[in-house]
Amino acid sequence: MLENYEDIVLLGLVIVGVLIAVFWLSMVMWAYRDMRARSRDPLAQMLVAVMVALLNIPGLVIYVMLRPRETLSEAYERTLEEEALLQEIEEKPTCPSCGQRAQHDWQACPHCHARLKKSCVECSYLLELAWNICPRCTTSQVSYTSDGTIATTSRHVKPAEPPPIDAKWVAS
Repeated sequence: MLENYEDIVLLGLVIVGVLIAVFWLSMVMWAYRDMRARSRDPLAQMLVAVMVALLNIPGLVIYVMLRPRETLSEAYERTLEEEALLQEIEEKPTCPSCGQRAQHDWQACPHCHARLKKSCVECSYLLELAWNICPRCTTSQVSYTSDGTIATTSRHVKPAEPPPIDAKWVAS
């Protein structure tokens, strides 16, 4: 009967030993995988695995206290969210008079009736108020003199001439 009792104790010790070994190995694997999700540095990943393997639970506690705050995917998502917010802020024009949001194709603010854009006199392309020439059709826009009368200008602006070609660079 004593031998049977010793066999049960031995079997229990083996099971407890296997469970401890599996728990130890799972801690090492978890720490390695967690560090791999938080850093691209392979040396740091291996150091964390070795530290947890050698120090067991104290090593795991040290790693949890010192590990990077966010994973690489969380940092990437945060960066994408910040960029999206910045684009949303930059892309939304506002009325210079009342500060309300405006659309790109509005000529006047519906809230305060301030003029936002003007149409080209030739092609009706929407222009910024300060522009004196249409970038689409190169037509000069109507401008006003200091006494309020319309200043007459030529209808089309002559395109810029290409620079002269140097004879020594022309292939013969």
